[in-house]
Amino acid sequence: MARHFIHTPHAPAAIGTYSQAVRAGDTVYLSGQTPLDPATGRLVDGPIEAQIRRVFDNLKAVAEASGGDFGKVVKVHVFLTDLSHFAALSEVMQEYFQPPYPARSTIEVKGLPRGAQVEMDMIMVLD
Repeated sequence: MARHFIHTPHAPAAIGTYSQAVRAGDTVYLSGQTPLDPATGRLVDGPIEAQIRRVFDNLKAVAEASGGDFGKVVKVHVFLTDLSHFAALSEVMQEYFQPPYPARSTIEVKGLPRGAQVEMDMIMVLD
């Protein structure tokens, strides 16, 4: 199976040894994104909602560079440093996704790269 490695300047560059996304067949695996501003490389300021939106915007850019969109996302993995942000996550997610929503897991973690409070990765299937 051929693999294609995805990169877009509209999302933060990888801060480690990984690709922004990899397409294998019709499935695209989007690597974890934190609320880094792709223009500055810095974490966005503001409340958790602003950070969650930045993560979704970063993932949207990678999804589009992969030839897809959020309507083709089948799974979202969310990592929060504080599960009290669960309701805010769900509220903001409704701005980016329409029912039926993709499968999702939300996990509280001790820490994330560069002190981020949220990180997400996704799996997308292209038709």
